[in-house]
Amino acid sequence: MSTNHQSFYLNGEWVKPVAPRLLDVINPATERAYTQICLGSAADVDRAVAAAKAAFPAFSRTTRQERLDYLRKILEIYNARYEDIAAAVSDEMGAPLKFAREAQAWAGQVHLEATIAALEMLEFTSQRGSTRIIREAIGVVGLITPWNWPLNQIVCKVAPALAAGCTMVLKPSEVAPISGIVFAEIVHAAGLPKGVFNLVNGDGATVGEAMSAHRDIAMMSFTGSTRAGILVAKAAADTVKRVSQELGGKSANIILADADLEDAVQRGTAACFANSGQSCDAPTRMFVPANQQARALEIARQVADTHRVGPPRDAATVLGPVVNRVQFDKIQRLIQIGIDEGATLVTGGTGRPGELAAGYYVKPTVFGNVKHEMTLSREEIFGPVLSVLPYTSEQEAIDKANDSIYGLAAYVSSKDLTHARAVATQLRAGTVNINYPDWDTHAPFGGYKQSGNGREYADWGIHEFLEVKGVVGYGTGG
Repeated sequence: MSTNHQSFYLNGEWVKPVAPRLLDVINPATERAYTQICLGSAADVDRAVAAAKAAFPAFSRTTRQERLDYLRKILEIYNARYEDIAAAVSDEMGAPLKFAREAQAWAGQVHLEATIAALEMLEFTSQRGSTRIIREAIGVVGLITPWNWPLNQIVCKVAPALAAGCTMVLKPSEVAPISGIVFAEIVHAAGLPKGVFNLVNGDGATVGEAMSAHRDIAMMSFTGSTRAGILVAKAAADTVKRVSQELGGKSANIILADADLEDAVQRGTAACFANSGQSCDAPTRMFVPANQQARALEIARQVADTHRVGPPRDAATVLGPVVNRVQFDKIQRLIQIGIDEGATLVTGGTGRPGELAAGYYVKPTVFGNVKHEMTLSREEIFGPVLSVLPYTSEQEAIDKANDSIYGLAAYVSSKDLTHARAVATQLRAGTVNINYPDWDTHAPFGGYKQSGNGREYADWGIHEFLEVKGVVGYGTGG
């Protein structure tokens, strides 16, 4: 075990908490603790914020080149510790090792690369008449990240905050904290000035609340559930700090009548199941023409059958367990509700796959004949559960896709790009994906409605951490 698992990273050093409270870190594949971390307190947050506040004046005045050098060094060390990151994610999340390498660890790598590219091009000053427009670091920022894509979200916040010239306090998820500790070791090795980056482990009710309410934190950037995001916003309200949030989703996947049904259903089902269904933008509501539903369900069933569920270190495993008992029980409950409400269970269902006696393993599940008003269509499940909704008109599909409290992502499939574009413009979501494109780390990522506010990735993410100052009467010369 790393000697840092029970320490926090404050002011450039690994230090012990003010009042240590141990928490077991559970490997979801075994249901057993494999290490322990310490949970922090408001006093630990105060120490971290004080260090960040002291570091801010000097770091906010660093040049673009200096910040680029730091980010490039972080990327270099990240790449050197790539296998450590993948192993940490596999252990804490139960992610298959191949997926941990090729998706989870890779996500942090490419976001670092995208932030570096964006910082190289970003304009921090501009002129409008005699007014000088200056974009400068907002201050000390609080960053709270989730367990489902730990490196993706840590890097999506830390890298643009550094690019903007901010100092920070990071609270990774206490459910999957070890990859965050590895990342802090990477940052330390990169030689950032003391106090620029600080890490405090803890739960939302204690550390998250203290960060959100702290008078010396100028901005909170939060990724997690809509329920928790509301609590962050309420705690932040008294100090009128900026709050940027990426929250839940129930993303619609409209397969138009002129799509390649087999390809669209295959890819949509696989995308729903990826990461054991634990992605906020997963295409969990698949809309198909009613007269093609029977064929779509058979295709989806065949895809589910190829998703072997098993131990993360088994090379044949496609899906590992979900992250913990709480998530497992929630998913089981919602699958049973789907059955009880009359949706057609095509494959999967409640319980573990038969050969797995332990671990939080969920059967890849497909429901057909899902009605718009059913719980399966309304509530975020966060597991490998696909709901197929038949529609009789394109407008019906668009209206039902939009009739959700969420608006994070949406998907459209069609052989006619003009047709797909026309539908995409009508969908109320922060990201609309046409024909399952490659992931674009330079596209804005964030949601409408209760899926949050603000945008992440590349220059979009950097702007979230900048204030805009107008110097009126600055003049036109120089």
